[in-house]
Amino acid sequence: MSTPPPQGQNPFAQQGQQPYGQPQGQAPYPPQPGQPGYPTAPYGAVPPEQPRRKVSFKLIKNIVIVVAVIGAAIFAYISSQDDANTAAVGDCMHRGGSSDNDPDLEVVKCDSSQAQYIVLAKVKGTFTELTADSKCKAEAKDFQYSYTETGDGSNFLLCLKDYAKK
Repeated sequence: MSTPPPQGQNPFAQQGQQPYGQPQGQAPYPPQPGQPGYPTAPYGAVPPEQPRRKVSFKLIKNIVIVVAVIGAAIFAYISSQDDANTAAVGDCMHRGGSSDNDPDLEVVKCDSSQAQYIVLAKVKGTFTELTADSKCKAEAKDFQYSYTETGDGSNFLLCLKDYAKK
């Protein structure tokens, strides 16, 4: 006759071991700051400093590129504010270029020492060299020079005259 095993216990389990191999009374992961069981500093103690994150070279490079692009866009916008396409009737102009084919006209104040021409008429459209003179004769009889600009989407003609300072 054999004796039955004791009820409620595993006869093959080792003494003091829990199922699945977890130690008795301990959590499987260490506690994190702010959780119960995490040791806290005594009142008035300063907690230890956290390690600083290093700023990557890639982040700094991207920031520099963005700032450079924004700066270039602002410079282009400001420098285009006095181009010939912003001229209106009565504005004074200064010729900055050295070539007759590309005179680089820019708007200046009429009391400036740079003022060379005054705009008598501004006509929008596409013009050839032959029609520019006839268009200026119709718009401003005493014009001396004509300036046409094409190709950037806003084609126009300026009828100019030497500016005599008063």
